[in-house]
Amino acid sequence: MRWLGRLILVFLIGLIAVPLGFRGAATLRETQPLAAVLPDSGRLVATTEGQIFVLEYGPKDGTVLLFLHGTAAWSGLWQPTLETMAALGYRAIGFDMPPFGFSERAADGDYSRTRSADRLLALIQTMEIRPVLVAHSFGAGAGVEAAMRDPDAFAGLVVVDGALGLDSHLTDKPLPLPLRSATMREMALSATATNPLLTKRLLKSLIHVKEAASDEVVAVLQRPMVRMGSTAAFAEWLPALLVPPIEARSTHPEAYRALTLPTAFLWGEKDSVTPLNQGEILAALVPGAKLSVLPGLGHIPQVEGPAQFEAALASVLPAP
Repeated sequence: MRWLGRLILVFLIGLIAVPLGFRGAATLRETQPLAAVLPDSGRLVATTEGQIFVLEYGPKDGTVLLFLHGTAAWSGLWQPTLETMAALGYRAIGFDMPPFGFSERAADGDYSRTRSADRLLALIQTMEIRPVLVAHSFGAGAGVEAAMRDPDAFAGLVVVDGALGLDSHLTDKPLPLPLRSATMREMALSATATNPLLTKRLLKSLIHVKEAASDEVVAVLQRPMVRMGSTAAFAEWLPALLVPPIEARSTHPEAYRALTLPTAFLWGEKDSVTPLNQGEILAALVPGAKLSVLPGLGHIPQVEGPAQFEAALASVLPAP
């Protein structure tokens, strides 16, 4: 039986060594300060909630569209959409919600839905805009939260395959025990979300049109990965993904019934992450809301079928 003991020992060493190896690789990769990796195509806007990175396209006097990305993405993923909307005459702005992309990260590590809504409202106030907000996936949580808190700050709301967790405040779902340690969260994320070897595979797992996970799209998603402290920042954010935001209004059905802001929902027919029935439920709650179903597309329709998505978006927007 001595061989069994050796086998178990090798297995245990592997369990420790592999995650440590990924974490070490992340440390070696994440060496660049923000100033060294900041894209020339955008700028930092100094707000009361820190510096927020924005991409801006289109005429200054156009109807303002403000685009908010989802998990582990950044405004660069919206760039083709921004350019298309700008060509139609809109002032199209994308921004990076901390801790993602190139915005300043939170000194206190608070990336909750309510604090993210604070950051969104601070950006709007600083830029002196009243936009139609276009919010995707996890980003829709902060977007809808901000719209419910201060609807007068927005001209309209478009939710794209939103991960809103309706009624999730009713469940007592603490952070899984192994992930209550920041070190364990960092090791888990360095092997997955911040591991460039898995970017394409993870993207494919989220979308229906698999060929949309092109090398160009993957490169966009990977661009911020060399930024110093990315894995540690993601580890601070992870509880916001896994634990229901019990302090948020945007999980309560009655808050949607009270929403008077012009609202539309765009939803991929084949979304396997936030299935279409979630969009149908949400659209039925909001008075006067429109639901546009995107045939053949999944959870990230702006990547899976750009022309189809952009046409659907334009159809629910006010004039430029």
